[in-house]
Amino acid sequence: MTSAEEPARPNGRIRDAARTKAEILDVATQEFARAGYDGARVDEIAALTRTTKRMIYYYFGGKEQLFTTVLERAYGVIREAEQGLDVEHLDPVAAIRRLAELTFDHHEAHPAFIRLVSIENIHGAQHIAGSEKLGKIGSPALDVIRRILETGRESGLFTADVDAVDLHAMISSFCFFRVANRHTFGALFGRDLVDPARHEHYRSMLGDMVIAYLTADRAEH
Repeated sequence: MTSAEEPARPNGRIRDAARTKAEILDVATQEFARAGYDGARVDEIAALTRTTKRMIYYYFGGKEQLFTTVLERAYGVIREAEQGLDVEHLDPVAAIRRLAELTFDHHEAHPAFIRLVSIENIHGAQHIAGSEKLGKIGSPALDVIRRILETGRESGLFTADVDAVDLHAMISSFCFFRVANRHTFGALFGRDLVDPARHEHYRSMLGDMVIAYLTADRAEH
């Protein structure tokens, strides 16, 4: 039974809560990504979802909580993709390359995620720090990377003294820069980093860089 406090539509019917919340989060994601945290307006989000500001406050509590929930959902999408990553049957080189490709593909397909992370960094990650959910979400990819690194070192393939967090940062930095800096890089150097014609070039380039680093001959001469 629905709470008597829950706002109703003008026709008196209570909207399906899950559908309504999902719709609000979809629009809020785009508005925060477009206008930033300070520039986004709950009134505008309400208008674009054909609902009311009151209903948004009912479901999320306010603008700050809404932005935090948007971040939680955005990070949840990539964590879900990482959890579905199956590389146990691959050799260490192929496994690392597949993991790098997963990050590459996700970041390209979710430019709003890149914008949201950039915005949250401007705000000192205060919403992430205050989120109990994000504090526990971790990254399934780190566990996968640890296992791959261990196998690669045991087999003698990997020589780099690097842990899972550093390697995750190395992969993410290329993927993130390519999307986040697309416009400034293009204006300065005349090259679109997300040009579909160069998609496979950059995808392979990322894997090649990471594998070259992990397998470099570090023997003293």
